[in-house]
Amino acid sequence: MDANEILDYCLEKKGVTESFPFDNETLVLKVGSKMFLLMSLEKQPLTINVKTDPEWSAELREQYPQITGAYHMNKTHWNSVSIDGLKKDLILRMIDQSYELVFTSLTKKAKEEIENS
Repeated sequence: MDANEILDYCLEKKGVTESFPFDNETLVLKVGSKMFLLMSLEKQPLTINVKTDPEWSAELREQYPQITGAYHMNKTHWNSVSIDGLKKDLILRMIDQSYELVFTSLTKKAKEEIENS
């Protein structure tokens, strides 16, 4: 997968916005007002940060050397994922889980606004 494929996949989800709040190369994708994916557009190989369930995070890190605790983020919940060598379905599954975990943490009002948009 490349950055455009990941971006397109994420933007198909309800309520997703994109911005560059930190610098000109770190794309941040949010659902509501909360981040669910960060992507470094300049770094090679392509790397994303996603939120996953802590138990699954531990499994992923044991199984794949491309997956580590995310730098500058809560390493219990956030993973840094180097895309090279990972199957597309695994990447999409991590993105989906990140989106769902963040979406479910939104307020009832915010979730309703996104669902009704």
